[in-house]
This record gives sequence, C-alpha cells and structure tokens, in this order.
Amino acid sequence: MLPTLSTTVTVLFFLGSSLFAAPGFAASVTAATLQKAKQAADAKGYAFIASHDEILANAKKEGKLRVQSSLDPNTFKPLMNSFKKKYPFADIEIQEMTGTDTAQRFLLELKAGTVKEWDTLHLPEDFYTDYAPYAKKLDVLGMAEHGVLKINPKMVDPEYRSVVSIGSGICSIAYNKKQLAADKVPNKWEDFLKPEFKGRKMLVDIRPYCVAALVPAMGEEWVKNYARKIKEQEPIWVRGQTRAMSGIIAGEYDLHQMTQYHSCMRAAAKDVTKSLGCKIIEPVPAKVQDVEGVLQSAPNPSRALLFIEHSASPEAQKMIDEFNPLKSNVFADGEIAKLLKGKKVSLNDFRTYHKSPEWIKMIVEAYGFPKADVR
Repeated sequence: MLPTLSTTVTVLFFLGSSLFAAPGFAASVTAATLQKAKQAADAKGYAFIASHDEILANAKKEGKLRVQSSLDPNTFKPLMNSFKKKYPFADIEIQEMTGTDTAQRFLLELKAGTVKEWDTLHLPEDFYTDYAPYAKKLDVLGMAEHGVLKINPKMVDPEYRSVVSIGSGICSIAYNKKQLAADKVPNKWEDFLKPEFKGRKMLVDIRPYCVAALVPAMGEEWVKNYARKIKEQEPIWVRGQTRAMSGIIAGEYDLHQMTQYHSCMRAAAKDVTKSLGCKIIEPVPAKVQDVEGVLQSAPNPSRALLFIEHSASPEAQKMIDEFNPLKSNVFADGEIAKLLKGKKVSLNDFRTYHKSPEWIKMIVEAYGFPKADVR
C-alpha cells in the first residue's frame, strides 16, 4: 500500500516567497572582484569573461548564429526579431530540436565529433548528463552572479555552470468533462489507484517526465512504488501530447494521468466541444526545461552567449508567455510563477535536475518498459 501524501512530502515550495524572486543585477563590481572570480573559474576549468563589452566585441567578428531550441516554433520569429533589434549585426537561424529519436541521433553525432555548424546546444532532460559535457565550459553562473551577464543565477545549473534553463513546465491531469463526473475526477495523485480507474480507463505517458518531477517532494521510493501501482491499473500507454488530447476531446478516452499543463490548456483553447478539462493537483510537478548552452565546437560562441542571455531576459520571457503560453521559466516573473503562487510544488530544478535521466529510467522500469498503444 502506498503511504499517504501527508506522511511522505518532505520538500514543498510555497511560491510567492523569496524563492522565485529575481535578484537584482550587480550595479558595479570592482576589477579586483572580477579578477578573483576569473581565477576561481580558471581553477574549475571554466572561462570567465570579465566584460560584457568584450563579449559584444567578439560577437561582432563572428558569423551567422545557428541555434537549437525546444521551445514552440511560434516563439522563434519574435525571439529572432527582438535579438536582431538589440544586436543589428547578428544574423540568426533557429531550428526546433525535440523528441527522443532526434536526441539520440544528435548525441551520436556529438560523440563522433561531426557536429561543426551549430552554436547552441539543447540538453534534453532524459539525456541531460550525456549532453552536458558537450557544452562549452564558460562560467555563465559566475558571470551572471557578477553582473557580466544579465541572467538570473537561479536559471543556471550550479554544477555544470555553463547551461541555462530558458523555460519550465508544470504538469496536470486531463479529462473529458462530459464523460467523467465532477465527483469522480481525481483530487490527489493516489486517486488514480482507485478500482474505478483499472482496466484501460486512463492514459499514461511512457516518457514519464512529469512523474519524475514528483521525486523532489515525494522521494524516490514513493514514486517507484507509485509507478508500479499505476502499471497494475492496466492503463492505456501513450506517447505524445497532441494525439492524447485529441482523443480525450473526441471522447475516445476519459482521463490522462499526467500531462504537460501547457499542452492541455492549448488544446482546451481550441476545443470547440468544450469537453477537455485541465486540472492541477498538489504537490504540483514542476521542472526547469528548455536547457541551453554554448556548444563546445561553436563557430560563433560569443553570439551564442548573447542569445542565451537574451532568451533569459524579462523581455524574451514575456514573449515566451505570449507565443508559447505557460512555458516561461519558473524563476522569471512570468505566468508560471504567478500560477504556482501559494501552491505546494514539487520542483525539479537544478539542485536535482541532473538526476532526471536516472529517475526516468527508474519509472520506466517500474512500468515494465511499456510500448505506446497510442501515438
């Protein structure tokens, strides 16, 4: 039997406190302080650039910037336009990089040393620790902390120091409001283990990013046991948000155990039948994502660094909320932070994010390595 939530939650984050407050950027830092930061970075094997003007000067000498991104393509044009407005000399191209097959193929190319044309590197969650060594060892964290780069330090991985989370995601359930009575809709994660949801009564994603995001609050053992119990419910295994949401709207399925909230809300906004419901359950699984770094072999590293800084800026975060709603970074003062204010949250941020591949593997094993019934 699974322990109840009240006895297992060990890490809860109450938003609206100083946890998600953006820090003020250093107004002035002495040359001695910057030199000390540079020496500390050197000792760790990272490059510390002491002046934003130096980054800018080098960027002006470089060529066309090629960017990888896991954001919705709707954001690409406004991000490029705003970046070029800020840096008129910078020509830029963005290409979407998503999906397991793409991640595996690109990782093989990185290992073979054949990647030469890209400037930024997208680090997929399920291959995060595999990708991290291919990020150029720039001390982005140190430069952010000392005001060289205007990036909230909480958006930078403190272990790898060189990669930045541009977006974030929260997870919810999805259900058909016309087929599932209001009093039957789950109110807590354990409700999915009730007898009425056994026997192909709910969709469960075989890429369990959202379930993995429960580990910070619930612990590994709880999540592993929970995943085993979900398997015993004999769900309909699914891969992909679009098909799952369409199936719920069409009345083919009543319930999705855990999905990306932004995907559910986007589908609900287009649902002419008004059948799709999206419900947040606490502790809310939340995670940093859309992690980007300068590629080790980048031909235009300074321009790449400027683009990552721009993507993390308040201006760009507002664009992400406008063109890719509910995807702004949890540490930015955007829609995600406002939505989570006052709620109990299980946050997979950079304190735990490097464990994501291990947690995902653990959950998939508990599921019994399922194959998707629905794609």
